[in-house]
Amino acid sequence: MNVQRRRLLQMSAIVGLMASAGLMTQAEAAAWNKAAFEAKSVDDVAKLLGGATPTKSDAITLRAPDIAENGAVVPVGVETNLKATELAILVEKNPNALAAMFVIPAGAEAFASTRVKMGQTSNVFALAKVDGKWLMASKEVKVTLGGCGG
Repeated sequence: MNVQRRRLLQMSAIVGLMASAGLMTQAEAAAWNKAAFEAKSVDDVAKLLGGATPTKSDAITLRAPDIAENGAVVPVGVETNLKATELAILVEKNPNALAAMFVIPAGAEAFASTRVKMGQTSNVFALAKVDGKWLMASKEVKVTLGGCGG
């Protein structure tokens, strides 16, 4: 329970800072998909993001290391040349599968990069929403030192 409370406080602070800095409007903050970020499995996240199972695609590029020496800071990126409106990064064996979500403005390149926390070796998924459908790429990342208390 304490971990959930801490995570809620962290996300509230981040959303508040982004809104006050003008990086996020109130409408965008309200559109935040809380249920998707709290989902425990990749399938549950897929349902909450649009219902259909994502389709594997070579047009989606997932950049992640083969081996992460420290699971607390694993660099992950996703990009595509397709006209994507949203990008997402999921970590299959994390307590909450959805690690990051990005809204791509019209006319912008569909590219995002971040660092995620991984508690153990897991499949990482990169999703891109193109024409209302989710496309996906995946890769296994081996973690030598867990980031979720390991």
